[in-house]
Amino acid sequence: MRHFIAATLITPFLVGTATAAATAANWGEFERDFEGEARTWNEIQARLPAYPEDRNLVRVEIGGTTSHRYFVDRASLSAGEDGVVRYVMVIRSATGAENVSFEGMRCETGERKLYAFGRKQATDGEWSRNRNARWEPIQARLSGGYHRELFFHYFCTVEAPNHLPTIRRLLDSGGQYQRDY
Repeated sequence: MRHFIAATLITPFLVGTATAAATAANWGEFERDFEGEARTWNEIQARLPAYPEDRNLVRVEIGGTTSHRYFVDRASLSAGEDGVVRYVMVIRSATGAENVSFEGMRCETGERKLYAFGRKQATDGEWSRNRNARWEPIQARLSGGYHRELFFHYFCTVEAPNHLPTIRRLLDSGGQYQRDY
């Protein structure tokens, strides 16, 4: 009788264990198949654009309580075959101080990269490459962050992510969703 009860309890356990092992093996094959189809992403070599001119700057409303003004240099905009939107960002403080940067944004992964810093000289501007340039996640919950605003309302919209004519139209019209600030 004891052997019958033990066999009755062990048999379903063994069958369940064998089924779980087979499912795990199938899942492993699925993961390998899926990874095998994944394409390796290659970033194209970014070229430094011309230093921005005031006539090419388009103001981007960020909202929040900042007194800074944000501009994208329309002449520097590009959408590469690697899926990166590249642009020059100009940030001006209320006192006239200015930060200029050449940046990239990957819509597919929600990342950004700072390629170079701009320095205005007496007659012209020049670029200084960022030696620590690397892809970093865009902080979607950071209010007032211009990367978040550019990502969701200009460069990586559902309408047409990484599509240069759409990006230009959105810059000219105030973004995907016009807001009252």
